[in-house]
Amino acid sequence: MVLKTFGWAFGFTVLGLAVAVIYDGWTALGVVAILTVLEISLSFDNAVINAGILKKMSAFWQKIFLTIGVLIAVFGMRLAFPVVIVAVTAKLSPVKAVQLAVNDKDRYQQLVTDAHPSIAAFGGMFLLMIFLSFIFEDREIKWLGWIERPLAKLGQVEMLSVCLSLIVLLIASMTVATHAHQHGGEHADKAQTVLTSGLAGLVTYLIVGGLSSFFENRLADEADAQADAEVIPPGEPGTGTAAGQSGKGGPSLVAVTGKAAFFMFLYLEVIDASFSFDGVIGAFAITNDIVLMALGLGIGAMYVRSLTVYLVRQGTLDDYVYLEHGAHYAIGALAVILLITIQYQISEIITGLIGVVLIGWSFWSSVLRNRRIAAGRARASDMA
Repeated sequence: MVLKTFGWAFGFTVLGLAVAVIYDGWTALGVVAILTVLEISLSFDNAVINAGILKKMSAFWQKIFLTIGVLIAVFGMRLAFPVVIVAVTAKLSPVKAVQLAVNDKDRYQQLVTDAHPSIAAFGGMFLLMIFLSFIFEDREIKWLGWIERPLAKLGQVEMLSVCLSLIVLLIASMTVATHAHQHGGEHADKAQTVLTSGLAGLVTYLIVGGLSSFFENRLADEADAQADAEVIPPGEPGTGTAAGQSGKGGPSLVAVTGKAAFFMFLYLEVIDASFSFDGVIGAFAITNDIVLMALGLGIGAMYVRSLTVYLVRQGTLDDYVYLEHGAHYAIGALAVILLITIQYQISEIITGLIGVVLIGWSFWSSVLRNRRIAAGRARASDMA
């Protein structure tokens, strides 16, 4: 099972390390290995979140996630994305941006670093919305009940997560504006960039997440309608629709499933993009070679994707019910860190450790819960 799920990741690792050695010797191999560990440590919570969504999708779309999705993650976000950022921010053609990445690595690194405020604002707001939407929902299973119960009650206030996110974004942009004013306005336009990028991240979440939820709800309604139709005798009121039709002239169940899966897939890709921002920026602390960066982060992305599928197929989220909670708390921490890094520098080690600690804590809490349930069942069996 492990070999089957992680086979592509193992193969890509061997290939990537071989390319690194050919490209720049054994030193390059070490750099790629470090980048791989960095990507995995920063994105483990991403795997848990993705697994929670992916388990709702069919085997076909899970394969799409592992094939086309990997191409987008490895070559799109880890290779093309930094080049596109440089091209847009420096007003260069894509060809010149690639030439800059190859021939003038220091300048390329500086341009990507200069673009960090807009990247962090977009990713931070998108991830913050994911966290707030989760924490404000009233869930049957609660991990940190003393926090989650009052927040679930607050979540009954409509659009509260959007309002809080906008307040956080305003505070971030005002902090940047104040800092720019105190230092002679050297980066006076930085506050506007942060505000615009943050709003773009918020709107992206509302559109992609909203469409995904809409079609997922439509799918559930269609499934309920189909189940009701099966228990009503033919010819009775409530039937009269062709197999697979909604009964109101709507799309078939298959069509709705396709749309739901597509927007879930799109939602997964945007989540992955938001998680990759800090990895791409953090990678420059290790190397500014775009080839080594793509190899190391790409290998790490392959392991994260494989881990996502492994969690789904093993039913890990069902067995360890607090893992999803821990991952969302890690998302909230990452969102705050991204927004703070707009103005202040935070080590990637701190970012990675926070995620690992929160997920490890939630995993251990799940283990203790399972033991309590097993002990309760044993006592009940003895008393019977």
